[in-house]
Amino acid sequence: MKILLTGSSGQVGYELARSLQGVGEVVALDRQQMDLADLDQVRSVIRTVQPQMIVNPAAYTAVDKAESEPELAFRVNAEAPALMAEEARLLGASMVHYSTDYVFDGAVAVARVEDDPTGPLNVYGASKLAGEQAIAAAGIPHLIFRTSWVYGMRGKNFLLTMLRLARERDELRVVADQHGAPTWSRTIADVTAQVLAQAHAGGREWWVQNRGVYHLTAQGQTTWYEFTRAILAEAGINCRVLPITSAEYPVPARRPEHSVLSSEKLMARFCHLPDWQHALQLCMR
Repeated sequence: MKILLTGSSGQVGYELARSLQGVGEVVALDRQQMDLADLDQVRSVIRTVQPQMIVNPAAYTAVDKAESEPELAFRVNAEAPALMAEEARLLGASMVHYSTDYVFDGAVAVARVEDDPTGPLNVYGASKLAGEQAIAAAGIPHLIFRTSWVYGMRGKNFLLTMLRLARERDELRVVADQHGAPTWSRTIADVTAQVLAQAHAGGREWWVQNRGVYHLTAQGQTTWYEFTRAILAEAGINCRVLPITSAEYPVPARRPEHSVLSSEKLMARFCHLPDWQHALQLCMR
């Protein structure tokens, strides 16, 4: 099976390029080789590669910047996935796509399930939801994995930012009233590979039974404040961390207060997901 992987230099794409090696022949492309903002290039690459599967972790992820660049955010997060899905339909290919907890408004303190009503608070969330809807509308065999608070040891993410700031400062002030599940990029990649191995073995009937949206996050929940404390404890860095409210750290894009997703559906069908603290320990070691 030939797999076209986008965003191979990103934190999830980099891990997928490793994890998917046992699933098929991986054609891993970075932004220079396949820029999702260039729809003509996206179409040309897909028609040249002619994959049996498209795996798309590439995205516009600058949540605050998206408020001032909505057209670009929607082109990358909605129009490009829509085009990929249409090209996949023409090829008879399947597609794996990644979305976000930010498709929900976070207004209630319960773990959201896949069928709960969506209601994004910001442009980023709205653009990712539009991408989900376009892929579903294409009618192709597809998996959409919603994840949250993604971190890893490469790229730009919260963990690396906190490690850098803690080495530069004596004190950090971190939001303590937003709740979610930090999810290691390698967890996302390894689970994807496990699921796709099952899909490959199961054939067309597997896709009929299992296609759709799944929540893929680490288990448990925490706040950005407690996540920071856990990061610094694992790193052995002595830096004072103070809890603050979202109102004390104003940003252009509104964030959901409760971003916890229930991954019970995925775990019941495919595989177990680790607790966020255990995954963090493995990542840091």
